Amino acid sequence: MSDSPTARTWGAVPNRVRLDETDRLILKELMADARIPNNVLASKAGIAPSTCLGRVRALRDAGIIRGFHASVDLEALGFLVYALISVRVNPQARNKMLAIVQRLRALPNVQSVFLLAGDQDFLMHVACGTPKELRDFIAVHLASDPAIANTQTNLVFDHLTPGD
Repeated sequence: MSDSPTARTWGAVPNRVRLDETDRLILKELMADARIPNNVLASKAGIAPSTCLGRVRALRDAGIIRGFHASVDLEALGFLVYALISVRVNPQARNKMLAIVQRLRALPNVQSVFLLAGDQDFLMHVACGTPKELRDFIAVHLASDPAIANTQTNLVFDHLTPGD
């Protein structure tokens, strides 16, 4: 892999902060469990707890670690149906696309939105309680909007993350 500033890999950070293997290991462990005790993290990284604390602080100060988040079990909240919905905006409404995305992001069923290049304009990850709730979500918030040209819905059977 090229070591050029434009290379985008796990080790080539856009703001040019250089990460060594210890930093990468710290990030991997924190992504798997943000509540890992510092002494356990230090032990896994093979460094002193004070050094580990300093490295985590430096990663936060550099903006590489932006925050620590709770991983919520959506099924425990009654969200049993997951979908990825591709959305294409009408050409006449392209100037309103960011407003459309902001409106949709505010809905409780929308877990995330990805702006795309290609045939579709954005992709939404949606969680609903039932198939009927998903159908109603699409009908009320997407199909009835004249700014939206079309949608394609894909049901998610399973979501695997690196920590699984």
